Amino acid sequence: MMTPRAIHDVSGTFVRFCFVGSGGLIVDMGILFLLAEPSMLGWPVVLSKVLAAETAMINNFVWNEVWTFRDRSRLGRSTRNRLVRLLKFNLICFGGLVVAVVTLKALITWFAFSLYVANFAAIVAATGWNFGMNYTFNWTRSNETRGSKA
Repeated sequence: MMTPRAIHDVSGTFVRFCFVGSGGLIVDMGILFLLAEPSMLGWPVVLSKVLAAETAMINNFVWNEVWTFRDRSRLGRSTRNRLVRLLKFNLICFGGLVVAVVTLKALITWFAFSLYVANFAAIVAATGWNFGMNYTFNWTRSNETRGSKA
């Protein structure tokens, strides 16, 4: 059972994660607009979404590394440790991307949602997965322990 302090720590981290994610949402929506909008490049929606999401993921990783999980990454700041976390972040968020792309395509195809409303819903659908997996497997307290041994 989690202590009140642990619940407070997790909830504060989740709020920061969501704040960073809202910045990623802006990046994602902007790139998606530039790539998929017929008046812009008019690329296919799925390709545009994948590129927009990857750009947002890199943005989010940087901000999560330096702000959201700064206490958990403080001691593991070597280039190697950061690259490992970036790889893990991308792998975890790839699962969230699959959820997002399936949600986006389903909402557009089956329910005639607008591209941007469907994209917002797709991002929300992936947020829980991304936070839970990153909190548990990427920016963990054990990173601090490993970092202090190096």
